[in-house]
Amino acid sequence: MATLVANSVKAVLVAPFHNFIHKDFHEVVKRMTLVDKLLFLIIHFVDKLGIWHRLPVFLGLIYLSIRRHLHQEYNLFNVGKTPAGVRFNPADFPFRTADGEFNDPFNEGAGSEDSFFGRNVLPVDQRNKLLKPNPMVVATKLLARRNLKDTGKQFNMIAASWIQFMIHDWIDHLEDTQQIELTAPAEVASQCPLKSFKFYKTKEVPTGFYEIKTGHLNRRTPWWDASAIYGSDEKSLKKVRTFKDGKLKISKDGLLLHEDDDGRAISGDVRNSWAGVSLLQALFVMEHNSVCDALKKEYPELGDEELYRHARLVTSAIIAKIHTIDWTVELLKTDTLHAAMRANWYGLLGKKFKDTFGHVGGVILSGLVGLKKPENHGVPYSLTEEFVSVYRMHSLLPDDLLLRDINAATGPNKSPPLSKQIAMPNLIGINGEKMLSGIGFTRQMVSMGHQACAALELWNYPLWLRDIIPQNPDGTERPDHVDLPALEIFRDRERSVARYNAFRRALLLIPISKWEDLTDDAESIKTLREVYGNDVEELDLLVGLMAEKKIKGFAISETAFIIFVIMATRRLEADRFFTSNFNEETYTKKGLERVNTTESLKDVLDRHYPEMTKKWMNSSSAFSVWDSAPNARNPIPLYLRVPQ
Repeated sequence: MATLVANSVKAVLVAPFHNFIHKDFHEVVKRMTLVDKLLFLIIHFVDKLGIWHRLPVFLGLIYLSIRRHLHQEYNLFNVGKTPAGVRFNPADFPFRTADGEFNDPFNEGAGSEDSFFGRNVLPVDQRNKLLKPNPMVVATKLLARRNLKDTGKQFNMIAASWIQFMIHDWIDHLEDTQQIELTAPAEVASQCPLKSFKFYKTKEVPTGFYEIKTGHLNRRTPWWDASAIYGSDEKSLKKVRTFKDGKLKISKDGLLLHEDDDGRAISGDVRNSWAGVSLLQALFVMEHNSVCDALKKEYPELGDEELYRHARLVTSAIIAKIHTIDWTVELLKTDTLHAAMRANWYGLLGKKFKDTFGHVGGVILSGLVGLKKPENHGVPYSLTEEFVSVYRMHSLLPDDLLLRDINAATGPNKSPPLSKQIAMPNLIGINGEKMLSGIGFTRQMVSMGHQACAALELWNYPLWLRDIIPQNPDGTERPDHVDLPALEIFRDRERSVARYNAFRRALLLIPISKWEDLTDDAESIKTLREVYGNDVEELDLLVGLMAEKKIKGFAISETAFIIFVIMATRRLEADRFFTSNFNEETYTKKGLERVNTTESLKDVLDRHYPEMTKKWMNSSSAFSVWDSAPNARNPIPLYLRVPQ
């Protein structure tokens, strides 16, 4: 009886808004609780006006907080069985394990190597549409670079390398042994560097679960555990450790060591890498070793294993913090997102309050880091298929690295003169390692700092990635070249990731009804019609993300950003080493102090190369182009600002 009354009340309250709510959301709204219905009406009203990013910062934060709540309720789907009634004692594992196990006290396998990718959107079977339209047509007509478009002063090549560094930490699909071949249709064959190419299917694995019956496995550990430098299993970890004073292997010149037989880099993950990623791996190996030195000095009784474990916790947390309050702030360069990302780490009360009084008042006041217990919202932690899809950012890469002369006098804004250009293919894999050894750490970092990365837009996917040699997990090269943009289109379809419009609907974003809703560019609209006809439902997700009109200050689309809203929070709040175990007992007092006093990538660079930023960096962040002006001081408190 009570349920009947409650449902009647809900129906009466929501009925007046039936026509106001977009017809595509009627079904999902029916399933919501009364409170969630009311919260949905708030964000839907704002979305119809298209103004959330123009709201005063504090109101923008409320909008994002409501969205995050709704997505945590309706956009987290488990893949695979969940163990019942099994619990381990976290005190037995006060450290990050090699393969990511024993983080979640109620699910020891959550987030481990070879665990399932989860879902933010229920899978959409596309087996009958894998070649509709042909991925090589899509790549040729809508993605392939015509003329390089960059991000201006906002985002540099260090920033582009950073997200690849993170991908090497988080995600990599296990492949099948069966190969597929894609062939270019006659209409585009003359424009394709490869007329056909072969690649391995993504391995499809039964889940043993009634709702989502098959899934895909993640070779990497999806926790924020810096597995890009430590590896995702015991074998990889042993390869990078010195087993002396907790340290990792690094060369005397501050670069990664190489295998004796063929020159492959020695690091946690070397698959499909390039010199920019290797440089960041080397930097954080140095950071790990520096933490070991500081801990050994403070606690001389600690042995090799204890030093390693504490240093890994500290280094992983520093990487997560830099990504949260430095990299993401430059990616989404608005006051609202600056406030939001700092609130994720520190809460609305801010750093000074948290440093003084600790974590008080829950997520809103003190942030996600330091919560009393991890929170997974009833769904075991994983990264998701949709997360993988929105992180398809190869368009950030340019055609050439612009190498600077660091021995010459600097020009305006600390800019060293251009020395020469190196084609990007020469910086990949084993050849890239050799090239980096000749360039050196400082020159490579300074050069990447002063070069803008490319933009995430249509017709900006590097042509050199259309004929690229993929690698095996151990970094050895495969015999078959691939057309990467075509392969990425195929991968989303193969993995049952919803196409653009269905993707937006599932994320409670108003779908497009015509191409003009997506973009104002006449040539884009013409080509979209040429490839997809007038059926906007067929639009591939990657193409939609590149074509979408961007919010001012955003280097990515709003659609991709919504996945960030869910998953950036989840990476922190579901991990006990950022919540219940983010304390002096687990990290040591000295280790936690290191995390709490590091605010940016610049801080890490200053520790290891103190002259670098002083001499060559003019910008406020190491992720924006280094000769750009530093951020101007704004006397208006951040939460009281109104976007211009």
